[in-house]
Amino acid sequence: MSQRPANHNHPQPVSEESRVDSSVEWIDAIVRRSLRDGINLRQQLLENEKQSAAIAAVAGKLLAVLGAGGTLFLCGNGGSAADCQHLAAELTGRFSKHPRRGLPAVALTTDSSALTAIANDFGYEQIFSRQIEALGRTGDVLLCISTSGKSPNVLRAAEQARAQGLLVMALSGPNPSELSALSDLSILVPGQTPDRIQELHISVGHILCEVIDQAFGRAFVAGLPRVVI
Repeated sequence: MSQRPANHNHPQPVSEESRVDSSVEWIDAIVRRSLRDGINLRQQLLENEKQSAAIAAVAGKLLAVLGAGGTLFLCGNGGSAADCQHLAAELTGRFSKHPRRGLPAVALTTDSSALTAIANDFGYEQIFSRQIEALGRTGDVLLCISTSGKSPNVLRAAEQARAQGLLVMALSGPNPSELSALSDLSILVPGQTPDRIQELHISVGHILCEVIDQAFGRAFVAGLPRVVI
């Protein structure tokens, strides 16, 4: 079989891998800068007594709600939606090895049928508020996670929760926002970009989970029917 002649008018494509600069130096610079930024932002949060107190206050309220049999609902978009699922799983499952009962925590970001049906029938801004209307009860709590504090669907959820007598809490970025104004308690973490803010959000979330695990773990070991705060 004769070979097909080379077509010199159409050069062979260059693979993307061969065009990417994979030298270690610039990658190492990003690694070190990112880790340094994370350390600096955590230090800022540690030294901000107002926000440290806000974290403790939110933890205390969550203990009160969960201890009284209430449910924690969580909502957010994108990476914040993933944080909602992450934290809900820590509570329905477990965060640490402290023995305790499973706790009612519902991420409003996970039911694809509900999300798409509500978005299709009522609009994307109502994907969380409609679920709160259906599931939320007085004595429950809604934790809204938003780096900007401006997401319309999160704001609508906060408004609906307040109308139904739920406690509303916000985990947001550094500046007061419409979301923090709608919330009973707000934690505002430092950071100028969504990625750094989200890193602190999950750190704060883990702190809340640790407090809850320890409190309910002590109650479980002591055989108490509820958490004593």
